[in-house]
This record gives sequence, structure tokens and C-alpha cells, in this order.
Amino acid sequence: MSHGFGWLIGAVVLAAGGGASMWWITQSRSAVPPEAHLPVLAGADGADPAEPEKKTEFATGGDKGGDAVGVKFESDRALKYLKQLCDIGPRISASDGMKKQQEILEKHFKDLGATVTRQEFKAKQRSRKNPVEMVNLIVTWHPDKARRVVLTTHYDTRPIADQELLPGNWNKPFVSANDGTSGVALLMELGHHMKDLKSEFGVDFVFFDGEEYVFETPATGGGDKYFFGSEFFADEYAKSKDKRKFRYDAGLLFDLCAGKDAQLKVEQNSYTMAPKLVDQVWGVAKAVGAKSFKYEAGHEVLDDHIALNRAGIPTADVIDFDYPHWHKLSDTPDKISGEQMAEVAKVVTVWLQKIK
Repeated sequence: MSHGFGWLIGAVVLAAGGGASMWWITQSRSAVPPEAHLPVLAGADGADPAEPEKKTEFATGGDKGGDAVGVKFESDRALKYLKQLCDIGPRISASDGMKKQQEILEKHFKDLGATVTRQEFKAKQRSRKNPVEMVNLIVTWHPDKARRVVLTTHYDTRPIADQELLPGNWNKPFVSANDGTSGVALLMELGHHMKDLKSEFGVDFVFFDGEEYVFETPATGGGDKYFFGSEFFADEYAKSKDKRKFRYDAGLLFDLCAGKDAQLKVEQNSYTMAPKLVDQVWGVAKAVGAKSFKYEAGHEVLDDHIALNRAGIPTADVIDFDYPHWHKLSDTPDKISGEQMAEVAKVVTVWLQKIK
């Protein structure tokens, strides 16, 4: 993802939580258009799902957590999934490593009873001569439900470790344990619980390709694009509005959220575009005692959630803005906490049970 400055969210709701460091800036704040604001979330008043653009209220129970409990998330199993994927090595878009990962994920979710769809497309990076084949994987639970939520992460790894101090290390292979892989492992473990989870909404897991397919950054005089997969997915969703029989009422993006001592503050574009969703999720986190979720202003981040919000899917980025191993060779499985993944899973699954 691309990161900007840690701006303060005005005095309305959030209090800034200390000094914010500046991450690598690859796109300007103006990349988010002024019209990209949260649509009113759809909810429980019986609105016709065949009219996706008709938005109504979307609510949780008044006590946020209520009597809902999180799933019995198996942290050790989630960590095994993470290590299995990292053991493949780099999983750059269109590489043999990515294809191996796709085989593992398709089999995993099909064995758990989900429907898996390959959303295939071609993308050409500005610095590359030829386009490459990319694949978003869409994992569908309870496909009969027209009102749906999308849980997302990217699953490609970056070709260059551009935050290494020595440029000579940039092209060494690295596995991006937290930057993408932890979100995949989180959803792999959640897959064991989705068929029996009591929610009024259907759920799709979407694994975005091409988020990290970047070879030249502004630091090297380049201007490669980010977010190929999420932009393609969002465009296809928007184009299908007249014929599809479902709609996404909300989305959550998981990125860099499973490191040890993670601090999940409120990402600023998420709050600008989907404030009610942010209030719901961080409210549930407080109710269930999820200490890594901090209702404080964090950084402003350009990430896969931007395209979803633009397509009318209110989406929040659940992200640790200050993970010290970001885009470094040191982003390895030993930096990941199974307990942190379990805490994120608890918040998400309680929220899924409470929304109406």
C-alpha cells in the first residue's frame, strides 16, 4: 500500500495518539477525490437487494458486543498456514510462487465448502514491457444471501524490498509475512468457522492480486501503479449494478494487522469515507476488550479500500501503520502473533453477528 502523512481527524471524534511518523509517500492526498464519501450503509428495513444503489440504515445492536461471542480461532493453525505460504517464497503476481499459492488457497476453501471464483484479468505495469495475467480469488459463503459483506486482503508479495537501507538488498527475495500473508492466513483460519457463523449477511473473502506489483518507486525516479486487483474488482462490481442480484453493504481490509504489539488505530481515509463502519468496528473492539484496536487518529493510507469505497462499498482498512519491518527482508513469520490474529478475528466475527 501507499502511505501518506498522519493527519489529524478533526476535533469531532478522534484524538491523535502521539507523534506520527511519515512513511514512504508514493501518491499524493489528492488521489482521493472529494466526492469519495461514505454512502449511507444498507440495513434491516427490507430494502430490495436488486436495487444496490438504494441505501438505508445499517446498524449493530445497541450494546455493540452484546451476547455474541467470537469464533474459536485456532492461532497455532493460522500460524501454520502463514508459514506454509511463506515457505513458498516470494509470490509476485504471475510468478510460479503465486500460482502455487493460488492452488493451495483454492483447494483449502473448496475443501471447507466455499465457492471459489477466479476473477482473471491482465495488467500492465508502467515500468514493464508486457502485461501479465492476474487473478483475484473470490471465496463465497452462503451465496443465497443477497445482502453481503466483503472481507479482503492482498495476497501478492512485492518484487523489491525498497525499505532496506542498502539498495543492493532490494532485489533479494523476501516473503512479506505481515504485509499480505497474515491477512491470507487470518482468512484461511476463519474459513473453518464461516459455514456455522450466525449472521444475517452473506460473506465473501476476496484476495486481491497486484497490490504490490511495483518495481519503480518515486525514490528511484519511477511512478509504478498500485492496486491493480482492487481497482479491477471495484470496476467490475460497479459495472454489474444493473444485472447482479446482490450488493455489498460493507467491507473490511486486513493489511499489516498481525504483527506482535500491533496498534490498530483509525486510518484516516477509512474514517472520511466510512465513518459509521469505523464507529461500529472499533465500538465492537472496545466492547470485547480488543486492546490492539485504538480509537485514535492514525496515518492516512492509500490502500485497496480506496477503490471499494469509490465503488459504493463502505470499507475500512484494519492496519498497523507503524509496523517496523514493512517492505524489509525482516518481515518474516517470527514477527507475527497468533494471538493478535485471534483478536482481530474476534472483533470481526462478533461484528458480523451483530450487524442487522
